[in-house]
Amino acid sequence: MDEEAVSSLPLPDAFRNFLIENGLDPSIYITNDSIPRYIRLKPGCEAHLEDIEGEIKCKLEKVAWLPCFYSLPPQIQIARSKAYQEGKIYGIDAASGAAVSALNITSGDHVLDLCAAPGAKLCMILDLLGNSGSVTGVDVARHRLAACRTMLQKYALGDRCRLFVADGTTFSLIPIRVHSVSKSCESSLEEKVDAYKEWTSRRPWKERKKAAKARESAASPLLGIQNPELMFYGRHSGVVGLSRSELYQTVLGNEVLHCGYDKVLVDAECTHDGSIRHIKKFENWGWKTLQRRVLNAERTDDLTILQLLLLTNGFRLLKVGGSLVYSTCSLTVAQNEDVVEQFLLQNASAELLGIDAAKNWPCKSGQIPNTLRFDPLTSQTSGLFVAKFAKLSI
Repeated sequence: MDEEAVSSLPLPDAFRNFLIENGLDPSIYITNDSIPRYIRLKPGCEAHLEDIEGEIKCKLEKVAWLPCFYSLPPQIQIARSKAYQEGKIYGIDAASGAAVSALNITSGDHVLDLCAAPGAKLCMILDLLGNSGSVTGVDVARHRLAACRTMLQKYALGDRCRLFVADGTTFSLIPIRVHSVSKSCESSLEEKVDAYKEWTSRRPWKERKKAAKARESAASPLLGIQNPELMFYGRHSGVVGLSRSELYQTVLGNEVLHCGYDKVLVDAECTHDGSIRHIKKFENWGWKTLQRRVLNAERTDDLTILQLLLLTNGFRLLKVGGSLVYSTCSLTVAQNEDVVEQFLLQNASAELLGIDAAKNWPCKSGQIPNTLRFDPLTSQTSGLFVAKFAKLSI
């Protein structure tokens, strides 16, 4: 794109310069009206497709390269539709769906979603698992994780999921499967006075007050690191029947190699500059806000440190032979390839993998072999960086 065309775009000079400095094409931010919206049809709801189309008065176009995904014009609203309210469809960008698909989830996997909010990828993971395995969702923001919980309940997908409010850089709980069967059999559920019973949102007042007090204690820097807050757990998530000490038991370093998660998703916090819809919001929020949230060098430096810590901890919790996907909706090298290179230098047991399914995906290669980049012009999706790692035995 020539300099004259770039300068004519409805973007502040500082942001245009930011894009050019990062080797990004500013023209992607004028394609907002042509980028479709995407939905995922819940498995088993295919027979309702014509009814859904009739209700939203729009033909759903099947996404050939991603199962169960459909595109629709960006102006179509689905929130008030019966299909959305009944949990038959939910919105998720196709690039985000590709990141989940890259995990190659198989029956029985125990999966960790280390940055779970706002929850669409969490729902897709649970959809793929069906009636097997488990998912542990973690997010540092309680109100955002509460939104995840609402989604799980709405789409009836929470049966094998547990949600923790916790710092993803220090979260240390491993899948429930590592708890000894003999321990569970030593005493019945009735004998365990502190055993977790089936989760319900209608908890007694005393229990709610106790939980609120525990949250206050966890927020106090004087009391040190507290246990993650268990916000939700499904009937078959492995929590029911455990005591608190069993749920929060930790294992030594080498034990994680064999007892960790089969798959880990680290969709890390970032500047969101790859999302056209996010950037367009600054027209209303004010471009000065963009300067603070996206362009500020100190914030970006803090984010890259956080991203590396999240990736490192997610990999630590992965078992040998397992795989991890790292993604961001930033298109900058600093938050993607640079983080990947630094991580590989620090982790000899990490191998950067190619993604077989990507042969059919509308994306570009990243600046490091085996990494991928989705962008609005190339992919007709939001911008997303994807890298996949395996954990080797050393």
